[in-house]
Amino acid sequence: MISLNLLREHLNNKKISCVELCIKLINRIENNKNLNAFLDFKPEKVIEEANNIDKQINDGDKKPLLGIPIAHKDIFVTKDYITTAGSKMLENYRSPFDATVVAKLKDAGTITLGKLNCDEFAMGSSNENSFFGPVHNPWDLSRVPGGSSGGSAAAVAANLTPIATASDTGGSIREPASFCGITGIKPTYGSVSRWGMVAFASSLDQAGIMANSSEDAGLVLQNIIGKDNLDGTSIHHPQSNLIQNINREIKGKKIGLIAEFLNEIKNSKTYEIIMSAVKELENLGALIEEVSLPHCSYGIPVYYVLAPAECSSNLSRYDGVKFGFRSKNFSNLEDMIVNSRSEGFGPEPKRRILIGTYVLSQGYYDAYYLKAQKVRNLIKKDFLDLFNNFDCLVGPVVSDEAFSLGEKTNDPISMYKSDLFTIPASLAGLPAMSIPCGFGNKNMPIGLQLIGNYFHENLLLNIAHKYQQITNWHKLSPDGYALSFEDLL
Repeated sequence: MISLNLLREHLNNKKISCVELCIKLINRIENNKNLNAFLDFKPEKVIEEANNIDKQINDGDKKPLLGIPIAHKDIFVTKDYITTAGSKMLENYRSPFDATVVAKLKDAGTITLGKLNCDEFAMGSSNENSFFGPVHNPWDLSRVPGGSSGGSAAAVAANLTPIATASDTGGSIREPASFCGITGIKPTYGSVSRWGMVAFASSLDQAGIMANSSEDAGLVLQNIIGKDNLDGTSIHHPQSNLIQNINREIKGKKIGLIAEFLNEIKNSKTYEIIMSAVKELENLGALIEEVSLPHCSYGIPVYYVLAPAECSSNLSRYDGVKFGFRSKNFSNLEDMIVNSRSEGFGPEPKRRILIGTYVLSQGYYDAYYLKAQKVRNLIKKDFLDLFNNFDCLVGPVVSDEAFSLGEKTNDPISMYKSDLFTIPASLAGLPAMSIPCGFGNKNMPIGLQLIGNYFHENLLLNIAHKYQQITNWHKLSPDGYALSFEDLL
């Protein structure tokens, strides 16, 4: 693992050039295509940009992330790369503009390595729903990396890129981060612009960052937060520097251990690992107390009413008329639209479109959608009541390690249950993150989830950083994928 601070220092001191760094990473990407993490990858374009960045470094440019390579989840539109959202529907789509997240990171000096595989339209918990095939977990190629940001998680875990963008609707940053043994953070809803992020569920979608450590994640995240006039749901973030106090002691911080989450994993290896991580926080001086989220058990049914409803609305734009896939088999307009959607969407988007259309239809809106919104408010209130007395909440990210490829593809309900512990924070719009804290019975990574109050990303990063200072879980790499600075020279 190479920290971003060390990488920036070596780039600025000319110990390595951006071109040399990118050539090493390009070779790693090309030699690890079996992971299926990258979808669009242009080595010549990367080298061209790296040459320009080396000139900027020589000229004394002080951009905060100058020369740092990054790869983007294929949910963020880009001018220079195809954006597919993992779907046949957008197989050859090229955007005329960059997403705000991409543009801000370019302005900060990053260099784009390419676009990363993801579940189709970010719908999934395993990254097996991509039209371009599943991503493989670098810790065990027979297992899933988690979804929907599986390409981002696998690429960071395999050290193909030091950082990656990702998105989280119901846990799509935290779950793959846990499965792949890296750090992933979803900020407060609205704190990062969704402009140019292919929409799934607009009241839940949130961009975030995957990295090797909480410090690296914070360094990048602070460059993309903030109000964006192009996104009506974006909001001003009161903390412009998220890592200013990352080394502050956490002694006396009150941390709530979520009882409902623990009850689901009692008598398991995951429980032992989570409790061991909590003990480490206690050793750092944090005050641990078990707490209750009485309505969190309704998270999955609420989410799988609201998210499909919004998906049904958002995906109606893909009709074969304006852009995207158009069927060749039609004799009239209605045939074209029906056939384009039937052939262009995969099974999971179709499933969610049907559910969403049903719950929004006349006679069912009040019974399902409206009721789900009311329960969503109850879940949010449970969190806010706890944050009156606690600084942070912790628990598992998922109940177990990464499962095998194909294990749950024929059982959507079982797949949906993977999001049991991540959905509540998403419904409430709260910042949450996953940090590696051990290995399960199958020797696969397990993550600890931290959930904070609105705009308290700096506190989450602080707690995570202090934990990572006394543990080594975040420094471990899968066999054959380790990378040190010496390897780059």
